[in-house]
Amino acid sequence: FFFFFFPLSFCSNMGRITGVQAAPKVCRKTSVAPRRPFEKERLDAELKLVGEYGLRCKKEVWRVKLTLAKIRKAARELLTLEDKDPKRLFEGNALLRRLVRIGVLDEDHMKLDYVLNLKVEDFLERRLQTQVFKLGLARSMHHARVLIRQRHIRVRKQVVNVPSFVVRLDSGKHVDFSTTSPFGGGRPGRNKRKKLAAAAEGGDE
Repeated sequence: FFFFFFPLSFCSNMGRITGVQAAPKVCRKTSVAPRRPFEKERLDAELKLVGEYGLRCKKEVWRVKLTLAKIRKAARELLTLEDKDPKRLFEGNALLRRLVRIGVLDEDHMKLDYVLNLKVEDFLERRLQTQVFKLGLARSMHHARVLIRQRHIRVRKQVVNVPSFVVRLDSGKHVDFSTTSPFGGGRPGRNKRKKLAAAAEGGDE
């Protein structure tokens, strides 16, 4: 008699159909903390942005700064190439069209040199929270954030509950109250229904 010893991993996989292993999830950094944490000028500037645009914390500012840094880095690398270089023509036009589409760059300034002049405020202005306040749907920036988180706001037909959602230029006029929201003609809220029911009971008596 011959005895064969199999490894435990082989025995555990017997009778089981193993499919193709999924690709590992790549998690990249969405924000980078400043190198000097206690710089007074930077702290004051970030605090002003947090208050002006109704942000939750400074990490939201750092996230926009990282996005801007990546865009400016790509623009600087493309500017080092020649004007007729295929890479500069293809990737440069794609970058400029994307910035124009989200409303950060004007169509009159579709050049890579103008990309280097972009500021954090240009991106913060395109946030859904800012657009809701600018359109007069909310009384303040903080009220706009509450309305978005409580699913009262839609962009076109889609309800969006992310305050940092970037509103494209062609979608700016389609930001409105959701059809299911009490502010948009939907069902009244819980407290309103209670008051209506109490008023109805009082009228019956």
